[in-house]
Amino acid sequence: MTHEEAVDILEMIAEVYPKFEMTRKKAALLLPPLKEMDYKGVLDKLSAHVVKHPYAPTIAEIAAYPPERNLHLEEMSRWHAEAAKVSPEVKARFRDAMLELITEKTKP
Repeated sequence: MTHEEAVDILEMIAEVYPKFEMTRKKAALLLPPLKEMDYKGVLDKLSAHVVKHPYAPTIAEIAAYPPERNLHLEEMSRWHAEAAKVSPEVKARFRDAMLELITEKTKP
């Protein structure tokens, strides 16, 4: 999330929970981890927290991180795209050659 969004989260907490005091030191400590999180996810968790609890949440209670990239799935997608470009004749030749190799290597 952006700096402004992180500040917005802290301001919302301060507005909903009047006993939650925001100092410069506290903001300096809380803003960096908030910036690494997903704004919408944190906002959703904060909304759910407000409904259930009369006390201000900790950062851990409202933490929501963006999903990590799955490099393996991206690589597999690239392979599928490349495989789709290969003609059926080439695939058949490869399959036949592979079966021949397997048969040869598995003979006693």
